[in-house]
Amino acid sequence: MKYFFYLSLTIFSCNNAFAETVYVADSMKFTLRSGESSSHKIIKMLPSGTRLTLLEKNKATGYSQVKTSAGLVGYLPTRFTQDKPISRWYLDKANQELKLLKSENQQMKTSLADLQQNNSNAVTSNTDLTNERDQLSTDLNDLRQTASNAIQLKRQRNELQERVVNVERELQQLKREKQALEDSTSQDWFLYGGILSFLGIFFGLLIPKISWQRKSHGNWDTF
Repeated sequence: MKYFFYLSLTIFSCNNAFAETVYVADSMKFTLRSGESSSHKIIKMLPSGTRLTLLEKNKATGYSQVKTSAGLVGYLPTRFTQDKPISRWYLDKANQELKLLKSENQQMKTSLADLQQNNSNAVTSNTDLTNERDQLSTDLNDLRQTASNAIQLKRQRNELQERVVNVERELQQLKREKQALEDSTSQDWFLYGGILSFLGIFFGLLIPKISWQRKSHGNWDTF
């Protein structure tokens, strides 16, 4: 029993040592049998290029024990296997890769078209933003000019208001001077009137006296 265990362990180790990948050769179908001879039962027909896992290789019988991807185990003549895929497998793989590359290329073209469209939109947006920036700059300059004009107008208004105040003060001064002149003129006329009245009274008193004296002298001359 102990020797049987060691024998089984040795066989299992040998099977693991041969656990490598092999492929069915040529463009044909080959029989996967239940034993290491052509008289054994056919388990499955394997197309060329089928991927198999090599479990054991018997040089004496010329058969190899293999396992399919579905887990089916059988025997196949070793001469129908090789350690590399057949050329058709490479061709199919190349076609698949080419198809994948074409799909990726189409996706890249679509992405490139989207990028170009986005770039065009970005250029248009950039142009619009540039125009808007220029317009805002112009509006800002106008606002600055308007503000400068407003400040200048305010300064001129203040100057005019100050001049109006000064003119009003001068006008008030002129009115006071005019009133003073008018008052002085009235006083002068009153004085002149008084003088004239005095002179009138004086001459009114003086002239009769002179006339009387003349008459008196005339009478004396007569005597």
